[in-house]
Amino acid sequence: MMIRTWKPDDLPQMISIWNQSVDAGEVLNAPMTADSFHAKFVMDPNYNPELCLVAEEKDGIAGFICGTAKKIFLDHENNENTPGYLTCLFVRKDKRGRGTGRLLTDALCGRFRALGKSMAAVRDANPVQMDWRIPGTPGHDHNNMPGVDTEAPGYGFLQAVGFREIDREVALYLNLRDYIPWEGLKQKQEALLAQGIYTGPYDAALDYDFDRACDRVGSDYWRESIRSEVTCWKENRPNTDVRFIPNGTQIPAGPRMMLVATHDRHIVAFTGPVDKQRSGRGWFTGIFTDPEFEHRGIAPVLFHLLMQAFIAEGAAFSTIFTGVTNRAQRIYLRTGFRPVRTFAVMEKPLA
Repeated sequence: MMIRTWKPDDLPQMISIWNQSVDAGEVLNAPMTADSFHAKFVMDPNYNPELCLVAEEKDGIAGFICGTAKKIFLDHENNENTPGYLTCLFVRKDKRGRGTGRLLTDALCGRFRALGKSMAAVRDANPVQMDWRIPGTPGHDHNNMPGVDTEAPGYGFLQAVGFREIDREVALYLNLRDYIPWEGLKQKQEALLAQGIYTGPYDAALDYDFDRACDRVGSDYWRESIRSEVTCWKENRPNTDVRFIPNGTQIPAGPRMMLVATHDRHIVAFTGPVDKQRSGRGWFTGIFTDPEFEHRGIAPVLFHLLMQAFIAEGAAFSTIFTGVTNRAQRIYLRTGFRPVRTFAVMEKPLA
């Protein structure tokens, strides 16, 4: 068996191995095509062909592994303080149990070390995001696996090759026909307004500060998410282009609706932007509240406004993931979301 960098001629076999696992129900990943592989991996600005490896035997490709190392960083990131991300690993069914997966994983970790990485990780911060299908739905999807599916064979395998579980995320799903409205929403908005806190769509022309809240939350991701949306509003870009924000996530250009809470010319909470994917999914980056403004009921208000905006946009469903112990789950469950899968966030030291 030879472990080597992939070549375009390998792609038909790689896609076949990928889709055999999908069709067998071994993984939740969306099916792969040559076009989707090219768009997902090769066109990503962080792409490094040396991090996509195949295991080759006389009768063809036995398996393959793809990893990612960031080239585009958030404000406080660099090559040394970000891990190498294991994006996917597939082994042909008749080649399993012979050490193929371990050889591929060891080879990828070796290449991460050569790039100066001290950690390999499987987590949501990977800029190459793996689409997956929600079990028990008519093909409804989520755009990112936040870790390793704990019901998939890969979970036990990664533990066996030295990855440790450091956290768990739960994925939640809502068919928007089952959305549960909050009868007290308007009253709560009025009560917040009496405290000087506005909740609702944001007018980017106000040019309110959002750095303070992002500093308190400790998230450059949120900072860049809001900054990029505000820039699109100011430039009045159509929502048909595609662009990249610094964490490598591919998202449509604005302008799109942002839902915020503001106080004294500061954005103190954010959710959105409101977008509908081709699949009918109501897409958004998540939700956060400035710690100085927590425990006032702002997050439930914004989340209900988000669900209502999705319905107005014609979205059919929405998904979100959060830590298994995160109290925010109560907000999501009250709107009708239900847990559908658990993912393990995993890391392996490379020293």
